[in-house]
Amino acid sequence: MALKWQGWVVGLVSLAGLLVFAPLGLYVWASSPTGPAGPAAPPPEVRVTGCRVDPASRRVLAEVEARGGQGSYVATVEFRDRKPPQADARTSQTLVRLPGLAPDVPPARTEAVGPVWPPATPPWCGVAAVAREGESQR
Repeated sequence: MALKWQGWVVGLVSLAGLLVFAPLGLYVWASSPTGPAGPAAPPPEVRVTGCRVDPASRRVLAEVEARGGQGSYVATVEFRDRKPPQADARTSQTLVRLPGLAPDVPPARTEAVGPVWPPATPPWCGVAAVAREGESQR
């Protein structure tokens, strides 16, 4: 009688192990590279060329320019009330898309719209991060 229950226990433990470790194995298999990785394209040079407060809407507007790189990128533009970051500094971020960059084309330009800004406080605008579209930002 005891052998009959041991068979069931072994079967259930095997099934539980399969349910736990099969997704992990599939994840490792799917995330492994399929071939030799070629040299990565250098990231584009992204910079803020202008930072101002729109008088009508009181929102911060940053003109963003990108040159170089290959493909589409997403840049995080940061708005602060002081250039050096401090604990009490007001900060806000927005994302802008920079599609179709190539080394031999003119720079791509776009505008980042920030938050409503308080009067008599000059904003500082800068690029916080740049990532290839579809990847996480660094």
